[in-house]
Amino acid sequence: MRSDIYDLDHELFRDQVKRFLDKEVVPRIPQWNATGVCDRETWRRLGAQGFIAPSAPVEYGGSGVDFLYDAIVIEELAYVRAHALMVSLHSGVCLPYIATFGSEEQKQKYLPRIVSGETLLGICMSEPAAGSDLQNLGTTAVGDGDDYVLNGSKTFISHGQLGDLFIVAAKTDPKSTPTHAGLSLILVEATAPGFRRGRKLDKIGLRGQDTSEIFFEDCRVPRANLLGSNERLGFTMLMEKLQQERLVNSLAAVAWCRRALDDTIAYVKERKAFGRAIADFQNTQFRLAELATEVEIGRAFVDRLLAAHVSGDDIVTEVSMAKWWTTELLRRLTGQCLQLHGGYGFMREYPISEDYADAAVQTIYGGTNEIMKVIIARRVGLSSERKTCARR
Repeated sequence: MRSDIYDLDHELFRDQVKRFLDKEVVPRIPQWNATGVCDRETWRRLGAQGFIAPSAPVEYGGSGVDFLYDAIVIEELAYVRAHALMVSLHSGVCLPYIATFGSEEQKQKYLPRIVSGETLLGICMSEPAAGSDLQNLGTTAVGDGDDYVLNGSKTFISHGQLGDLFIVAAKTDPKSTPTHAGLSLILVEATAPGFRRGRKLDKIGLRGQDTSEIFFEDCRVPRANLLGSNERLGFTMLMEKLQQERLVNSLAAVAWCRRALDDTIAYVKERKAFGRAIADFQNTQFRLAELATEVEIGRAFVDRLLAAHVSGDDIVTEVSMAKWWTTELLRRLTGQCLQLHGGYGFMREYPISEDYADAAVQTIYGGTNEIMKVIIARRVGLSSERKTCARR
């Protein structure tokens, strides 16, 4: 039974999202997975329906509703396996940086096109030599008159090929102590001189999702593109927005678990072995009963955190717990569901095979699960180590 965090208006909105996805998105997923990138027109259609960042302020093109509406879109996209459409990244992770820390000029310039799906967002954090450790970021942004000049490289960047606007973490004060104190966030348009897209990376999963390298070679952007009131606030801004990012990861993971479980239950009822349905074997029943219970536990936990987040509560510890637990569940559940499909589970024509491959990275991005445990240990008083600037 679903918790009561969603009211009738939310569920009517969910019905609208489902109908749109069934008609406009689901038929396109095979093509996106084959080409490794989604199409821009679908993004514009999502925007026209009000499904991109519905909680964005009305004055910038949003509907001004609560974040539960965003959560519904994220859940339903995950349930239909539309992983190529990274609305969770675009509106759940990237947009809040501009909406919260952007200047009025930045908001007016960018937010309406972001909400409409005309401008796609990405965030440039990870580097070849620096993943979870922000202290080792090598990208710099040096002031030169009215501009910043950026140099460095980023990798594992979602929307790297398709994106129009990137939130780039760069050191504006490389000599600062501690080193993360010199970090700033800068908005960089893909048309900026010196911005260069690298390879579209070849992944074992999430085939339809565009993930790439990005290079900055004397890339020149206006100083007015700095996010925040001053330089050196990048780390503080990142820490403030991690709560929602990890909640978004958890929402998607639970919805994804539900789909893999639903499909597997349907499969074992139809598939026969030794003269009877696989579902009739006690081993199958026990395994799926256990997984169904864990999915309900995960959903109840995430729903509680979602309600707390909408209320403005500080739940950094809890969302760190949820992120590691739900994504570990997803990896384990997809593996066990694949096993119940037998040899067919290894065939790409069965969606569980893609679920299995796609789930692998969920424990890595958005902050590795090892980092989640470090955060949890520290916040419950188990770690005496000094703070580090580990993020993802």
